[in-house]
Amino acid sequence: MADALATSRSVYEQLVAVTGEPTVAMRAWNGEVWGPPEAPATIVLNHPGALRALLLPPSDLTAGEAYIYDDVDIEGSIFEVLRFAATLQSMPGRRLTSLRMFRRLRTLPAQNRRSTHARPKTKGRLHSKRRDKASVSAQYDTGNDFFRQFLDPEMVYSSGVFLDPAEPLETAQRRKIDLICRKLQLQSGQRLLDIGCGWGTLAIHAAQHYGVKVMGVTLSAPQVEWAISAAKEAGVSDRVSFGLLDYRDVDGRHDAIASIGMFEHVGKGQLARYFSRVRDLLEPGGAFLNHGIVNRDRRSGRTTPTFINTYVFPDSNLVTVDEVVAQAEDAGFELRDAESLRTSYALTLRHWVDNLEANHQVAVDTVDETTYRIFRLYMAGSAVAFDSAAVSVYQLLLRTVNRPWTYGRRHLLATDDQ
Repeated sequence: MADALATSRSVYEQLVAVTGEPTVAMRAWNGEVWGPPEAPATIVLNHPGALRALLLPPSDLTAGEAYIYDDVDIEGSIFEVLRFAATLQSMPGRRLTSLRMFRRLRTLPAQNRRSTHARPKTKGRLHSKRRDKASVSAQYDTGNDFFRQFLDPEMVYSSGVFLDPAEPLETAQRRKIDLICRKLQLQSGQRLLDIGCGWGTLAIHAAQHYGVKVMGVTLSAPQVEWAISAAKEAGVSDRVSFGLLDYRDVDGRHDAIASIGMFEHVGKGQLARYFSRVRDLLEPGGAFLNHGIVNRDRRSGRTTPTFINTYVFPDSNLVTVDEVVAQAEDAGFELRDAESLRTSYALTLRHWVDNLEANHQVAVDTVDETTYRIFRLYMAGSAVAFDSAAVSVYQLLLRTVNRPWTYGRRHLLATDDQ
């Protein structure tokens, strides 16, 4: 036990030496604390093998499982812990340091709690309709009551649009929803298709304020149930319908289409089919707004399991924004407007984490501690990734190339007499 304590402390000191700034403290299973007493965050080692469980084999999946299954705990700012980890990953000479550190780690007890839990597995052909539905259910069927613990009152599960970091989350979300409607230039009597409609906020807003008829589709039954009830309460049930339906099974033509936060689930190999299907669902000259997360690392071709694609978004993968645009253009679209909401998404995620932490006990009573930790970790990690520009999120306004002449940004500009 004493050897494990000394080794764990030695590894911690080595980690701090690599970063040069001990912003994160560590507390051992016997209560001994290493690092600055006023550290904004503390990693808690719950048993002698905890540090080995956290770092071996080295991957974000390993580290994530050590946290969600309570080999380690995080007290204080989870953002500081994840920034600390990101700094370690980017330090020059990390490989040489890692070799020395891993030798020490292997002398610790080979005990971990993740080995008693089976990893979630997806079944069936990749991106088949059945498998995609199962993947979506794994995330969104966690339950409406759970999502209420961290989302804004209107249940918007995508980036807000902040004009000021001090703004409330609900203000940024309302602005985002209305911005989508204005970018699409919605007009009374038009038909809007909302692919991946979530809890129905965009559809209801568009019907209330722009007089359009909306069809919203999602693969999550709890979302459909919530959306139908919300539309009835808002008095727009005659103009809005929601269905438990794959976008590939939607029929008819629509004047405008929005896909908000669903695109990440499509899969790189399915992008051509995705854009072609959307084009076929769109009236000639119609507008399509695609809002989705993209990877900024053009060298990334990693297919190994990660924490997010194992526990949060099965089968999801990110591509670069130029790949997205290229696939859209190949399908017959023209890019008319592009906007990055990267910094707004980082703020949105921070609000979600703060809300979830503030409602910790209610969230755990609604689901369980493991699910709470999965969401806390994935959202905090995503915030750090957006902060560092490792990933971004874009709203792309696309139109078919045969649209008649128009000045594409007229609706965003002041009129001549203003």
